[in-house]
Amino acid sequence: MKKTLLESLNRDQQKALLATDGPILILAGAGSGKTRVLTHKVAYLMVEKGVEGQEILMVTFTNKAATEMKERIHNLLVTYEDKKSFVLPFAGTFHSLCAKILRIDGKNIGIPSNYVIYDDGDTKEVIKEIMKQKNISTKNFNPSSVAATISQVKNELISPLEYPQYARGYFQETVAEIYIDYQKILKDNSALDFDDLLGETIRLFNKDRDTLSKYQEKYHYVLVDEYQDTNHAQYMLTKLLSARFRNITVVGDASQSIYAWRGANYRNILNFERDFPEVQVFNLEQNYRSTQKILDAAFSIISKNSSHPILKLWTENSAGEHITLYEARDEQDEASYIIKEISANNLQYSQVAVLYRTNAQSRVIEEVFLHHGIPYVLVGGVRFYDRKEIKDVISYLRILSNPKDMISKK
Repeated sequence: MKKTLLESLNRDQQKALLATDGPILILAGAGSGKTRVLTHKVAYLMVEKGVEGQEILMVTFTNKAATEMKERIHNLLVTYEDKKSFVLPFAGTFHSLCAKILRIDGKNIGIPSNYVIYDDGDTKEVIKEIMKQKNISTKNFNPSSVAATISQVKNELISPLEYPQYARGYFQETVAEIYIDYQKILKDNSALDFDDLLGETIRLFNKDRDTLSKYQEKYHYVLVDEYQDTNHAQYMLTKLLSARFRNITVVGDASQSIYAWRGANYRNILNFERDFPEVQVFNLEQNYRSTQKILDAAFSIISKNSSHPILKLWTENSAGEHITLYEARDEQDEASYIIKEISANNLQYSQVAVLYRTNAQSRVIEEVFLHHGIPYVLVGGVRFYDRKEIKDVISYLRILSNPKDMISKK
């Protein structure tokens, strides 16, 4: 059975899987099969080591990733587990884990079990109301910027009463005032925002050691995905939960850290070896997703970063096409180049993908596609001319052009 569970993994993946006890750091390059390793490791713990599902905690960053992991683990257990029934491990986001803990034990620090969760929209509305009451102009203080600053402060576990001593400059000092009122309104409404879910769980654990011990005893094994994207609060939460058994596996790659703007700190990977001196480190460098030319091009850039260890990825895939760099004069020239490339290579439209860094960049490309009658599908967003703000502007222009246009007035 053990051989069957391992046979779909390469040698480095097998080594990372078989190391089950103690702190384990898996440095996994892009496309190296880290999800496969994590799910197989959980199945191995349950099938071969006799660990119960409820003793395992898996934390990742999106509900989609958590669902995929649970499905994979279920399929593995159905295939390899001798028992007819089993309990799956908890697999979810940091926020879903903390929400569950606070529903059960939040009362120990004054949080009712029926608390409501404010989303980003709710947060901005509360901040706007506070700014209105304090006569703070939204022109000088963007509510979104205020909300982002409060979020960053909360992720650093700085309370409303503590923040004034850290605030520097007029903007931060004003945010400090808003932060105090904001948190009071949340408390009056028995509400928590997403950042509170983390911060209040940590406060619960620090205030009520019995509750902390309960969860430390419950989870014998802790596995954390995308560790390079953890912020300070998530880092502290992970340390607290794994302190009892120290059976913690984290997977990440500092080169893939993309969420610094929301407080993520890739140095958490570097600090892991400091926090757990007995750590075992495994590198996953075989890539299953890209061609060697893409990997070499990426490495030529990433290797110049001296702030963290760099993985040298390789693949058994073909070398792939050459990479062409075209330096366009402007956005219009860039869009025209795309059209020419499609025509010159006689490509079917379904064979073409256009990637861009920000949604705003799609406008010119969409215009050129429409002009040339090229059909396209916008993935993960709304077509430029279907966006609400653009439709509103066009409606106003139509009314100016034709005052009798009653549809546009709606």
